[in-house]
Amino acid sequence: MESTGSTTGAISGAEIVIRCLHEEKVKFVFGYPGGAVLHIYDALFKQNKFKHILVRHEQAAVHAADAYARATGDVGVALVTSGPGATNAVTGIATAYMDSIPIVVISGQVPSYAIGEDAFQEVDMVGITRPCVKHNFLVKDVKDIASTIKKAFYIAASGRPGPVVVDIPKDITAHLANFEYPNSVEMRSYNPVAKGHSGQIKKALKLLLEAKRPMIYSGGGTVLGDASAHLIKLAHKLGYPVTNTLMGLGGFPATDKQFVGMLGMHGTYEANMAMQDCDVLLAVGARFDDRVIGNPTHFLSQKRTIIHIDVDPSSISKRVKVDVPIVGQVQSVLGEMNELLDAETKKPDAAALKAWWATIDGWRGKDSLAYDRSSSIIKPQFVIEKLYEVTKGNAYVTSDVGQHQMWAAQYYKFDKPRRWINSGGLGTMGVGLPYAMGCQLADPKAQVACVTGEGSIQMNIQELSTCKQFHLPIKVIMLNNRYLGMVRQWQEFFYENRYAESYMDSLPDFVKLAESYGHVGMQITKPGDVESALKEAFAMKDRFVFMDFITDQKENVFPMVPNGKGISEMIMGDDPKSKTAERPELA
Repeated sequence: MESTGSTTGAISGAEIVIRCLHEEKVKFVFGYPGGAVLHIYDALFKQNKFKHILVRHEQAAVHAADAYARATGDVGVALVTSGPGATNAVTGIATAYMDSIPIVVISGQVPSYAIGEDAFQEVDMVGITRPCVKHNFLVKDVKDIASTIKKAFYIAASGRPGPVVVDIPKDITAHLANFEYPNSVEMRSYNPVAKGHSGQIKKALKLLLEAKRPMIYSGGGTVLGDASAHLIKLAHKLGYPVTNTLMGLGGFPATDKQFVGMLGMHGTYEANMAMQDCDVLLAVGARFDDRVIGNPTHFLSQKRTIIHIDVDPSSISKRVKVDVPIVGQVQSVLGEMNELLDAETKKPDAAALKAWWATIDGWRGKDSLAYDRSSSIIKPQFVIEKLYEVTKGNAYVTSDVGQHQMWAAQYYKFDKPRRWINSGGLGTMGVGLPYAMGCQLADPKAQVACVTGEGSIQMNIQELSTCKQFHLPIKVIMLNNRYLGMVRQWQEFFYENRYAESYMDSLPDFVKLAESYGHVGMQITKPGDVESALKEAFAMKDRFVFMDFITDQKENVFPMVPNGKGISEMIMGDDPKSKTAERPELA
């Protein structure tokens, strides 16, 4: 390693940590202090190069750092103490791991001489996080801090991104050493591939041009790999239909005529049918997740040629065997594919493509996202549609996990990447509010909407205090049906209407709760008031507004692919099988 940013005099390990973060040009550190990291916090107090955001729970620190990374493409940073502080962070680490988000989590550890002695607030952070990190380190010598943190940032951001934990014993942060920060990293055991194999790319393009029923399936890798512009160019030159996964929304514009909607368990009818019936499938930065293709046996019952582009070789042919694997950064591979296409004289089969689009338009005609607009009760889908109109589609939209998440994905038309921030792989309730914090700090002048439910919001509701302290003008859009909605929906369909522990009783007065933290609270009960309330809230550009929308308790998310079924075996909103016995009304 070559070094930069060196000092002549010895400084403490804690000061070295801070200097490393300076060298990485970190702007925000999300954290919560405790005994094992007090040396680091003391060093942090003495600097002014970056800002520390004091959360109210360590889980929220990691979620906020995660969202900051999703919104900016930079590495997010969290700082937590040992023991319970470290274990509180694990859910956030696992969430980032499942969605391939680059974060570095610095955790304090008991003094090195006490490790293994069941010391106060000791946990084996390296052992605990091993299954849910890209890599982790236990620093045993103050001289290793700088090189370890440099490696952590490099590993987190390169290849398939992911979380890296750096566990530092308290005594190591007190020891002295000269500071030398490497400006490059060489690791024999870690050399991620960047450029795809040119022969495979040429083969893939030939297959695409020969396709009769082509399909482009784009996932989170398109967004994380900053490849949206390359995907749009390729799709437009070919004229092929495009679907995005839940994590890929915004990677291809939702308002584009070639977009057939999100696919998967709650995808559109046309996206799922086209995915199942295509003859050549281009998978871009996606992993054929179980929520995307349903039952693999059913998916593979239709013969098709599959091209798969992914930076992670272990993701290729993991769930579905593919015909043309291309390992490389999505941006690089699509860029090379576009260059070849620009020079190519052969064009797609116009007649076959026209017929394919006619078939897709027939599926579109089913209008799988239709819902009852005549109700006197607020429909959750209507709230999301109005949110899209009021924000003109330009907001950062974070969500928690449940029905509200799916409605946000279905009805908010994301035209830009890095604007839809949600927990896709782990499905973590409680992420919405800390995600919104990370987005608002990443882009202070942007509109940030947190779409949540009355169940999810209570899991990190203490962050209302953080939002007040740092003057974050987030708008919370709570779709309140007084149920754990997605749990209740599954209980309706698959458990004979036995709503075991899915009804949320003893809810707080959310308006008063928001006001008690110094925010603006609103409750909206009538469909006619939805749009005006949203306009009023977003007009308050410098205030946090908590909006409690009292929505239809009976509403379900459609379409729906039942667990274990194939991607084209959807329950539709007009399906008689979806009409079940009346659910008990609530007072």
